[in-house]
Amino acid sequence: MFIDFVKIRVTAGNGGSGCLSFHREKFVDKGGPDGGDGGRGGSIIMIANKNLHTLRDFSYRREYKAKRGQHGMGSNKHGKGADDIILEVPLGTIVKDTEKDEILVDFTEDGQKFTVAKGGRGGKGNARYVTATNQSPRDWEVGFPGEERELELELKSIADIGLVGFPNAGKSTLLSRLSAARPKIADYPFTTLEPNLGIVPYKNFQNIIVADIPGLIEGAHTGKGLGHQFLRHIERTRALAYILDITDEDPQQQLKTLQHEIKEYSDLLTKKPMIIILNKIDVAGDELELEVDHETTIVKISAVTGQNIEKLKDAFYLLMKKADDFENNFETDVTDE
Repeated sequence: MFIDFVKIRVTAGNGGSGCLSFHREKFVDKGGPDGGDGGRGGSIIMIANKNLHTLRDFSYRREYKAKRGQHGMGSNKHGKGADDIILEVPLGTIVKDTEKDEILVDFTEDGQKFTVAKGGRGGKGNARYVTATNQSPRDWEVGFPGEERELELELKSIADIGLVGFPNAGKSTLLSRLSAARPKIADYPFTTLEPNLGIVPYKNFQNIIVADIPGLIEGAHTGKGLGHQFLRHIERTRALAYILDITDEDPQQQLKTLQHEIKEYSDLLTKKPMIIILNKIDVAGDELELEVDHETTIVKISAVTGQNIEKLKDAFYLLMKKADDFENNFETDVTDE
């Protein structure tokens, strides 16, 4: 199951309290203060992991609480700090503090770390309060509380390529042909209600993440047929692959309608690199020609038989290069502004 939005609560551990203690030794009636400090409470730390592609694990557990630091002890022994809790998230995850309504971090690099809830500092033991005028202090500190937050986690980038098409265009069948993903496949609309991700292996051990986006219908940009939800998933892919059913009476109109829905939702989406896939040539043959820009890549395949699947993988690889160029140019344009 693909999950791209969750709410969780994180609570860092409190610091351990300092110790009130005086040194005791045989033949020494009044030893000096030797109360140790309390240990630091455990923090909640998030780390980006490029091998993760969903927030699914967080849907099973919504609360995370770190342990308290150990209390200080006599003989100037400080309490041990509590272990931190490490939470791994996919690249592209945005973390927002819901109470302050502010973004805490946007995970854009593999291995990037951010402390979302800091553990409380340990309290001072009475040995810390010795002064020239107070050699036997009885002061000590309670450990400080850890931070507590309610967080929204939203995955903004789910895949390299999003398969865009009408219901029953063959997106799920194609994804199962390209990868080890096994999405639900049936001959009726809206079989897919949430994105399915597939890892497509390519030459030189490169992987391309492909998302089977739920099928769009005319009027999707107005919310029809869960359109806003589906289009939001498309927005989070680096490139688009329009997949058309050539057994339909008017594939050209299919493409026109899909592009219209995407443009109405976000003009930026129309600027992303794209290719066109003509599916079901095993049924209708490969003679169909579309009226498109001469630079547009068209690949004719059969998702059922696997015909031309290797050609499609090559096209995907070249599409990723275009996506790299697009993103680099986009970042440059934003910086110049």
